[in-house]
Amino acid sequence: MSNLGADASPRDSGPVVGPNGLEVPARTLPTPSTVSVQMQKMIAAPLRPSWRQRPRTVEEWKSFVDAAAAVAVARIPGLCERLGVRFEPMTLDGVRGFRVTPNTVTTENRDRCLLHLHGGCYVLNPGEAGLSEAILMAGFGRFTVISIDYRMPPEAYFPCALDDAATAWKALSRTTDPRKLGVFGTSAGGALTLSLVLRAKRDGLPIPAAIASGTPMSDVTKTGDTFHTNEFVDGVLVSRDGFCDAATLFYANGHDLADPWLSPVYGDFSGFPPTILTTGTRDLLLSNTVRVHRKLRQASVEASLHVYEAQSHAQYLFDETAPETAEAFGEIASFFDRHLGG
Repeated sequence: MSNLGADASPRDSGPVVGPNGLEVPARTLPTPSTVSVQMQKMIAAPLRPSWRQRPRTVEEWKSFVDAAAAVAVARIPGLCERLGVRFEPMTLDGVRGFRVTPNTVTTENRDRCLLHLHGGCYVLNPGEAGLSEAILMAGFGRFTVISIDYRMPPEAYFPCALDDAATAWKALSRTTDPRKLGVFGTSAGGALTLSLVLRAKRDGLPIPAAIASGTPMSDVTKTGDTFHTNEFVDGVLVSRDGFCDAATLFYANGHDLADPWLSPVYGDFSGFPPTILTTGTRDLLLSNTVRVHRKLRQASVEASLHVYEAQSHAQYLFDETAPETAEAFGEIASFFDRHLGG
């Protein structure tokens, strides 16, 4: 125990460099006044109880995923109505997906299309449950979006998600000029977006005109500063040893976690298309996103990094009425508009 003196407090003692690194005093993080009311409510909400879930059997995983999907699917009709979007199932060379179309497509976007890879730690959001981000992009950006319902455990394991993304991309780029195509996704979808470009380079496939990678799971070896500094600060992922880590291990099925198709930050970013990256100051994956940005810049790739005040992992997806959501998707849509051919 520290010898602080009668009138000292743990805060007065300040940080101490210990044998395992910097030890900081316990502290309270206030809900900031610098964000919208909607974002303040998210920040002040209790931690998701599911963050510490680590199912142990296939049956437990399936039960957890089905319960989460039911909640997500219930939100979809209202979200479509509010944003003026419709969707229909489709396939691309046998890969399941959905075509998501805004009721009004801008003249500039008439011949453009975006491929969407949903998030969910490689196990969540099957079927319609994975559509919310695609609906937000179609609604705010007025783009036609094709959202891929890639295979996940226990149906299939690594690298099935990337295989499906690559098959869908190859099919889409045969029917639409790749200069008019972009790819986007968040979290696992953000990592898949990066890994898809690595796969396209390897296989000699066309490269998208631009990509948007939201708070990507770009290093699932849990290397990166904010895995430590933002642990228990991020209100969504919460801990580097929480649910998302367990889900990734379930998907990886014993594969090397440093493989660039699982941790794309270890891949070769030369020749990547212009990239926009989105994260927040409380995001457990802030470092993952920053490291991708620096590696892209080191490879002389045009890359734009957007870090939002006080946001935890992917919170720009959670409430379409929040100004931060409109701003984030406005930035992404503008980025695609600048880089996709007309």
